[in-house]
Amino acid sequence: MLPEAIKKFVEIFSALPSIGTRQAIRLAFKMIAGGRAKIEETAKAIADLKHLKICRECFFIHSNKGDLCDICANPQRKQSIVMIVEKETDLISIERTKKFNGRYLILGSLTKTGVLESIQKLRLSHLKNRVKKEMGQAEEIILAFNPTTYGDLNTSIIIKELDGAAKKISRLGRGIPVGGEIEFADEETLGQSLERRS
Repeated sequence: MLPEAIKKFVEIFSALPSIGTRQAIRLAFKMIAGGRAKIEETAKAIADLKHLKICRECFFIHSNKGDLCDICANPQRKQSIVMIVEKETDLISIERTKKFNGRYLILGSLTKTGVLESIQKLRLSHLKNRVKKEMGQAEEIILAFNPTTYGDLNTSIIIKELDGAAKKISRLGRGIPVGGEIEFADEETLGQSLERRS
């Protein structure tokens, strides 16, 4: 019933995060309704992604001529403080706060099994080697993972992997979010709010 071009579009886009088959079909029809110029503009935007590179230090994407992204190439950033995040979108969210001036390491999506994948072990090893070579020991490594059971499990594994790499290994604080109400907070969140009170 659907033309082959739409079937192929749906096959590719439905494999993306948060997009199922029905959403991919809607996207296809929205693109078609936008006209040929809109389709060509979108196709060019997708094609341009092939020009992006992965930073050799933090593994974030960039389009610079060298091997480093803007963050790693910035001499104003604190070299001795490194935040490890799971995904690129986590890095972007933290950068939007304008509260962190160190460097990053993107580890990759954590599993629910509590076992690090080989690429993640390589990235942690790369970080340890870089820190040892540049400064001996980092001032602080911040583990910025989601406050879930799986995040906690992976954090304990990563702390063991990073043994000796930093003077201090910390996690993001937890507590009641801005705009949240005590009445609706669960016990764990309230408990951690009390423990991390200032």
